[in-house]
Order: sequence, then C-alpha cells, then structure tokens
Amino acid sequence: MSQVYLLPVATFLIFQVTFLGTYIFAVLEGHVVPTVPYISDAATYSPESCVFGQLINIGSVLLGITIYVRYRQVLQLYEHHPELDASVLRQNRMALWFGLVSCLGISFVGNFQETNVRIVHFIGAFCCFGCGTLYFWMQALISYLIFPMSGTRIYAHLWLGMSVFCTILFILLAVTGVMSYILFKGQNPRKWYPSDGGWYFHVVTSISEWIIATIFSFFILSFTNEFRDVSLSHPQIALMSYSTTI
Repeated sequence: MSQVYLLPVATFLIFQVTFLGTYIFAVLEGHVVPTVPYISDAATYSPESCVFGQLINIGSVLLGITIYVRYRQVLQLYEHHPELDASVLRQNRMALWFGLVSCLGISFVGNFQETNVRIVHFIGAFCCFGCGTLYFWMQALISYLIFPMSGTRIYAHLWLGMSVFCTILFILLAVTGVMSYILFKGQNPRKWYPSDGGWYFHVVTSISEWIIATIFSFFILSFTNEFRDVSLSHPQIALMSYSTTI
C-alpha cells in the first residue's frame, strides 16, 4: 500500500461531507434553524442522525488508522536516527493515546445523540475536542524534535499555531456552552432563537465548535505531505495449527 498519503485526504473528506451534508439536510427538513446550530444538533433527528452516525463511525476508524500510521512513522524515524531526543518516544506514545481517545469521543458524539443520552454525548464531545487538542500539541512538539530528519519548519509552526487556536476555542466553547444552557429559556434548543435567552453565548459556542472542527479536519489533512514517504504492507498471518476442531 504505497499511497498512504491518501488516507488523511479520505479522512478529511468524510468528515467534511458528514458535517456539511447533515447540516444542509437538517435545515431542509426543518429540524434546525439555519443560524449556526451545533454540529450535533443537525444530526439529532432521523433520517440525518442515521447517516451522521454511520459516516462518523467510518470517519473515526479512518482517523484512528491515520493516527496509528503517524505513530509508527515517528517510531521508525527514531529507530533510524538514534541521535534524536529520547523524549520523542514518550511524546509519541502519549500522542497515540490522546488521538485514539479523541476518535472514541467522536464515535460517542455520533452514536449517542444529545436528546437521548446527554451525559455520554457530552463526555464524547469533551474527549473529542479536549484530547484532540492535546494530540495536536504533542504532534507540534514532535515536529520540532524530529526536524530536520523529517518534516519542515513551516509545518511545525503551522501545527503549533493550530494547537494554540484549538486551545483557545476549546476553552471558549466550554465556557460559553455552559452559560448558554443556563440562560436558555426556550422549548427546543435545536431551534434556538434570540428571544429564548443565552442567544449570544449560543452563537459564540456554535461558531467556536464549527471552527475547531474545521481546524481538526485540516490538521489531519496536513499529514498528507508527511505520509508521501510512508508505505504499508499487508500483515503477516501465521497458522498455529493445521487441525481444526468443531
């Protein structure tokens, strides 16, 4: 499998199609108002919730594979360049776990709707954005440590900038999200109007969520250049025994 660089592209596309597609469909169905709803609000009701959940599951698997490939890439790089700082290995392992927890959180968000299992949905969102931001910080630090053996200064600076923005947006998202729900006095948060209370906090929260999700997608897409020199081979299968007992 020589075209590994297409993996981040596929992951980016599946998430963009999921977010924008379900938003457009939910607006056309009248399930949400067009004015910056939460991403998950557009996937609350059937049938868009079914499509959203299915695509999110596919996207989370692709994202998990992308994160694992990046982990193995850094691992191989360290084995070929023992002069690298030993902290690269520790940060690489931490990044792997943060990334995988973020993938699990994305799956929770897609499969546990806010209207059905709110606590699990919010835990998934926290894992998605929180651990995802930590993953980006780890990758930014790793990119500086492995330069010039791999990567470029431009990408290192870009990832650092994305990490800073994601951190600010995550804090803003958490604070304004709580404030908007405290002040909300309406009947249906999927159709949030200015007269329902907490409108400005809701708008800031929604915009922050859409921006951070977009940054997440483009961060993964930026792995495309990193993966151009990576190749994968099929796993080796060894038979333990030729006899089969039924």
